[in-house]
Amino acid sequence: MRCLIFISVLLLVGVCQAVERDYQLKPQQVAEDTYVLIGHDEHFSFSNGGNIVNTGFIVTEAGVVVIDSGPSRLYGEQLKAAIARVTDKPVVKLFITHMHPDHFLGNQAFEDLPIGALKKTQGGIRLLGETFNDNLYRLVGSWMKGTRVVAPNLQVEPGLEEIGGHRLQLIALKGHTGADLVILDQTSGVLFAGDLVFYGRTPTTPHARLDEWQAALQQLQKLDFKVLVPGHGPPVTSEVAISQTSAYLNWLQTYLTEQAGSGAAMAELLQPEAPQHLRELAVFSEEYTRSLSHLYPALEAAALAEGKVEQQQ
Repeated sequence: MRCLIFISVLLLVGVCQAVERDYQLKPQQVAEDTYVLIGHDEHFSFSNGGNIVNTGFIVTEAGVVVIDSGPSRLYGEQLKAAIARVTDKPVVKLFITHMHPDHFLGNQAFEDLPIGALKKTQGGIRLLGETFNDNLYRLVGSWMKGTRVVAPNLQVEPGLEEIGGHRLQLIALKGHTGADLVILDQTSGVLFAGDLVFYGRTPTTPHARLDEWQAALQQLQKLDFKVLVPGHGPPVTSEVAISQTSAYLNWLQTYLTEQAGSGAAMAELLQPEAPQHLRELAVFSEEYTRSLSHLYPALEAAALAEGKVEQQQ
């Protein structure tokens, strides 16, 4: 009897784990032939399995074009299954917008296909992919089971690419990382902005150059789009997400630069003086603290080199 009870418990645990490892991906149509799967406005955790990212796909006459593959092998596989619930057309190409792990660690599910990315994104994934993969294992556990790094196998160049009746404008920018691919479907008017744009969630800055990022946002504002899909947060039909991202980055750079010039120690800035509308962004406290650690040492060094600290002391 005890043996039967033990086996029953093991089976129940197995069933619960299987349920827990379902991302429950639900494509949302944002334009004709165009769908987005929206991630949680959270940090990586076991409860969300790393699903904090937006991915998307376009159903063309020639097959399906996917934008970003998600944070794990399991996500990539479930993304393919979600696509199959929408259309019986095969996936023909995958684009990776940049080198952060929540956007490319699902590549395994598509490794027999062309996987396009900018040259620096390819290099970044080859260099840091295993480190990213290991870090996500620590953060989300068994959701990452069987995940291995598959680097993009096709170098993307800026320009127009027509696939199955959809004219895709491939735009090479930088700022969030050293290479940020933006895709504007001129046929539908949908702009896949990647992590150059966050909406309702605090931007992340581990590889950011804020001046370049602001310049990229200015370029995005000039584009003729009908729907903007940010890397994180809900799609929008106006420039509001671009403006919100720019406002946060402007505040962050201004505040930290001023504090470095005044000689403030990093520990003094853990409770920042931020406008309420920015403090209300998802995961503000956590992401601000991360950005403080990423950005402040260089700003302190620059202030010292320019003599700003001595002048104000």
